[in-house]
Amino acid sequence: MKGFSYAFLGLKHAFSSQINFKFHSFTAIAAIAGGLYLGLSNSEWLWITAAIALVLIAELFNTALEFLVDLVSPEYNVQAGKIKDLASAAVLISALFAFIVGLIIFIPKISRLN
Repeated sequence: MKGFSYAFLGLKHAFSSQINFKFHSFTAIAAIAGGLYLGLSNSEWLWITAAIALVLIAELFNTALEFLVDLVSPEYNVQAGKIKDLASAAVLISALFAFIVGLIIFIPKISRLN
């Protein structure tokens, strides 16, 4: 049970201190609300859930790597910057994936509302 408490502390820290994690969380809530309103199928929910999880996981790993890099390399270091850039790129790719999944699922449903 203690491990769960540490995990929830990590989530709390990410949400309270990381603007990008907060943005991705609110975007996830909006996607879930939209999915509930539009009545997504089970397979559509699987894709939306996977996309949301991928982005949030990538953001958490990015944050952890940034803290680790800052710990081991407090002064400016070109290699440290590359590590941070690569972790950030992983978040970008996962967010683009989620955006494309959202477009594929939501656009046809929204266009049928008209």
